[in-house]
Amino acid sequence: MFQSKILFVVGAGASKEARLPTGNELTATIADKLDIKFRGFDEQFSGEIEIANALKSHIQDVGGQINHYLDACWHIRDAMPQASSIDNFIDQQGDDKIELCGKLAIVRSILEAEKDSLLFLNGRERDPTLRFNDLEGTWYTYFMQILTDGCRKKYIYQLFEGMCFITFNYDRCIEHFLFHALQNYFNIKPDEAAGIMQGFKIFHPYGMVGRMQWQGEGVSTAFGADVSGRNLLSLAEQIKTYTERAADDAAMTEIRREVLEAEIIVFLGFAFHQQNMRLIDPDIQGNAKRVFATARGISQGDSAIVTKQILDLFGSKPQVHLKHNLSCFDLFDEFRRSLSQS
Repeated sequence: MFQSKILFVVGAGASKEARLPTGNELTATIADKLDIKFRGFDEQFSGEIEIANALKSHIQDVGGQINHYLDACWHIRDAMPQASSIDNFIDQQGDDKIELCGKLAIVRSILEAEKDSLLFLNGRERDPTLRFNDLEGTWYTYFMQILTDGCRKKYIYQLFEGMCFITFNYDRCIEHFLFHALQNYFNIKPDEAAGIMQGFKIFHPYGMVGRMQWQGEGVSTAFGADVSGRNLLSLAEQIKTYTERAADDAAMTEIRREVLEAEIIVFLGFAFHQQNMRLIDPDIQGNAKRVFATARGISQGDSAIVTKQILDLFGSKPQVHLKHNLSCFDLFDEFRRSLSQS
């Protein structure tokens, strides 16, 4: 088990180990989905059919013309090669139609990615199990090993004490993995695993593609589900822009409190975009003593800049272990004892 109050800040690189898309891969997928074109009145020959259907349902509810929404789709499509991320692009535009089209494309893309991932259930309802062998070599397995080390079954309701996740991903990979990993490792029923997961603290600053059915309240959808029409519209409402989230004072206060109080902070697959760093900035000196971070894909020169970003963020001058050549799995492999015993 983890000994200190620990916070994980998660980006797309962490989900990539389960075969979900990086930010650039997501923008490319979204561009394809929003290349919506018709022959004649309603014969669609390119782009995502379910997004077009959702837009038609939206127009039935609020009025408007489909061509105006298609213009928004094409604007997003053409801008994606230049965009650092889809959420950043949507927030910068300040346009309701672009926001809706972009969020619809996010939901369809992420749910499809969940279905294609290593975390999708094998056998579906008849045999709802994960292929845990396939997850060897990912950080998920290492995390579960540290989490359960030294924890006897009768104490599993205490597993997540002192732990928090902030994930900037729209997917539900972390929650989904833990829910099924607990059942498999401790041989417990789904209801008991769901009860234990009530103690798992996780924030999605930009929202997610719906809660999962075992999580209870809220708009829910199964991991990797195929959604369409009004269900797709409902899920799109769960996606938040930077401006929407920054204006949510209660949520931001809670997120920044977790950053402030954490003794150990671990950045996993996080790109250190300025707006995301600002979003979690507690604005006063925190308790962090050590920071561990992957920076794969970031040059050695830029790693020094990222290290300064981290030090500026926390103020308390924690010891920073930032590795520009490590994946999330590699970080757990190299710092396993440091993470579990600090």
